[in-house]
Amino acid sequence: MRLLVVEDDPLIARSLDNALTPLGNTVEVFARGGEARAALRHDTFDLILLDLGLPDGDGLGVLAELRERGDTTPVLILTARDGIDDRVRGLDLGADDYLAKPFSIAELEARVRALLRRSQQRSDNRLYLGPLCFDPATGIATLDEAPFELPHRERCLLEGLLLHAGSIAPREMLEGRVFGFGEVGSNALEVYVSRLRKRLQGSGLRIRTFRGLGYRLEEARP
Repeated sequence: MRLLVVEDDPLIARSLDNALTPLGNTVEVFARGGEARAALRHDTFDLILLDLGLPDGDGLGVLAELRERGDTTPVLILTARDGIDDRVRGLDLGADDYLAKPFSIAELEARVRALLRRSQQRSDNRLYLGPLCFDPATGIATLDEAPFELPHRERCLLEGLLLHAGSIAPREMLEGRVFGFGEVGSNALEVYVSRLRKRLQGSGLRIRTFRGLGYRLEEARP
């Protein structure tokens, strides 16, 4: 999954990154609301972890702007504020959950898993297509119930394709999952698609290319 963390405390931001990245997530961290707004206008995420006390404004403003334009990305508010009014206002603006600082990493991970399950309308964390299964919570993939080992970027690509299994996964979305906000070469994504295609040979699954649109992971027909 691709997560956006908006947190100006470097220690907390680093702790969140260290906790959530090993679970198979791609984590993008911003310290300012303006940076988060720009990212959200031009990219998509599976979950936003949003601090309320930001150096360039209130995190609730980021949340309000997000919901006003119809973006339903799940938002987990993280804040040291104890006031019930702030909590109620955040939920009224469209936040999906609220976690007060200090919090345990175990509780944070559990709430993240629950929100991701809810947003994907799944009863558990796993994504399936034919003989392929991927668990975003652990980063573990299996093929015909056997371990399917993948490097990090191919794992991110597989997750993006599985989230759109049977339909076209947009190229821009896949690039964001695989490369984050880094510079992306014109054929960089194709390199990883080609590698994943080779790993899937003989599995009954294939990745089809749709020029100018993206890629689709589907079951191969005889």
